[in-house]
Order: sequence, then C-alpha cells, then structure tokens
Amino acid sequence: MISESIVKLKRREDLDINEAKAVMEEILKGGASTESIKDFLMALKDKGETVGEITGFARTMRLHVTRVNVPFDGLLDTCGTGGDNSDTFNISTVAAFAACGAGAKVAKHGNRSVSSRCGSADLLKELGVNIELSPDKVAESIASVGIGFLFAPLLHPAMKYAIPARKAIGKRTVFNILGPLTNPAYAKHQLLGVYDAALLEVFAGVLDNLETKHALIVHGRDGLDEMTITAETDICELKGGNIKKYVVSPEDFSISRARPEDLRGGEASENAGIANRILEGEEGAASDIVALNAGAALYAADLAEDIKEGLEMARRSIKSGKALAKLNELIKFTNSPL
Repeated sequence: MISESIVKLKRREDLDINEAKAVMEEILKGGASTESIKDFLMALKDKGETVGEITGFARTMRLHVTRVNVPFDGLLDTCGTGGDNSDTFNISTVAAFAACGAGAKVAKHGNRSVSSRCGSADLLKELGVNIELSPDKVAESIASVGIGFLFAPLLHPAMKYAIPARKAIGKRTVFNILGPLTNPAYAKHQLLGVYDAALLEVFAGVLDNLETKHALIVHGRDGLDEMTITAETDICELKGGNIKKYVVSPEDFSISRARPEDLRGGEASENAGIANRILEGEEGAASDIVALNAGAALYAADLAEDIKEGLEMARRSIKSGKALAKLNELIKFTNSPL
C-alpha cells in the first residue's frame, strides 16, 4: 500500500481516508521499510497534508495506542504541536495545573523536547513528577488528583517503526502534528496550539472528524503555539460540530502586552523555577500568559462561559494555591508505591 501511495502523492494526488488508514497501519505494524516510510513522509510533505489524510492517520494511530481508560467524558488536554522555535517556558504544562486547580480533569499528553530545550516531560521530571507510570496508574492519577501525564513514548509503542525515518529526515513531518490528535485517554476537550496559522482550520476539521466536543486551536501572531500576550492570537473554535474563526488581543482580557523576552525559558531547571514561581503566586507576564491559556482551556472544557470567565477562574486557582496544590499532589501520587 505504501508504494502505491508514494506514486500517487508524487503525482500531487490526495489519499482518501481509507488509503491513509491503510498506509499508517502498514507503518505501525512494522510492514514498511525505513526508506519507504521516508519517501512517503517527504512526498506527503511536498504535496501538503489534507484533513482527510490526517484524519485517517490519526484514527489508525488511536487504534494502536496503549489506552488510558478514564470513565469521565469531560477530559481536557492542553498538548500543542510544539515546533514554534520560540524558546518560551512550558506555558501549556503550567496552565494545565491552573486549569486542574479550577476543576478541570486533565489528561496531559506530552513528550520530551522537540524544538525547545525543555519539553513537558523534561519539566515535570525536573519538578519531581514520576512520568513513567503504567496506563492504569495514569488513569488513577486523573481520577484521584485531577491530572495525569500521558508520556507519549510509553503509550505509543508502535511509533518505534517510524523513528528511524523521522530521524533521517530531520525536519517536521505529519507525525509532528499527529501527537495532539492521538491522546491515549481520548480527551474530547482540547486547547491546542499550532506552530503555523495555516494549520488552524486543518486541525479543526480533523478534530471534528474525531468527534471532539469542544476545542480551541490557537496560534499567536508572534509565532507562538499558544494564546499569546505579545500580539494578537488567531483562534479556530470547534464546538458541537460548528467551526468559527476569530482574533483576540491581550487588551480584550485587560492584560498588558509583554515582550517576547518576558516569556523566555531555558533548560529544565530554569523552567522548573519559572513554573514554581508562577504557581506560588508571582505576578507578571509569565503568570498572565499561563492564566490566559488556562482560561482558554477551561472554556474548552465547558467549565467557563467564555475565555474571560475562564481567565478569572484560572487566576483564582493560582492565587488560592489550588494550582500549586495539584502539582504537589501529582508529585506525591506518582512517587507513591504501586
């Protein structure tokens, strides 16, 4: 199947959903060579991925994940694409704790660093969270603490067949955008930042096909794959099968515009310090951007009427110490005897 698909893609022809599913099945079962996977990924990249193709890939990947079974329909994920090369601290990861402290049940999907010096897994490990838990323990963490970390390498074992080809290419491929679409707990609510505004409507279409209930797909005009406070943010909102696009600015939320350097991160130890200071209540640009993203996440989780209300809930979560308490609970839970 992969050989025929490569020929088709090189003719600039799109694959239908079933063809995309079949190719991904072949890759994830170890039936395709590294060279053919590489050729396929590059031909797809050159043509440009469609909503149908990404939907097919994501559906098949979801069948191959190690499921994290949580008997709760309102799960939230704040996993973005990464790859914005902005060198910010881990905004969406810290925002997950603020959202959790305000009542969200968070299935935080993530990995080690992709484009920055510190990925969500690197940060949590530095903070003292044990990220290498069994799927059942992660589910228990979400149920009892309100948040769990879904460490991608442990829960996507079949991805090992694509790693050599991805390393050989050394550039972004469709796999970079499939991560946020393949949450092993099947979270139906998402705040999803993308590194390119051209992906906003693509992701909305794919998430709609995957029966996501409410998602905000966001891209900052400063290049961030987050809701930003240094510029406007483009948003594509999927809610109940309807998709709408709009633009917001920091001023819409009475937030002072920041400079990009105010949001810079570094190595895991530096980002852990930033995270702790925010959760301990230190005010400023870093806290503002975390509260805004947590607010958007709470709206996506249908716990707030709009982003503004979500922002106020997130600020209270941080100020009251509830967000920090959730981090400490997660550290304690993940390091307790199995």
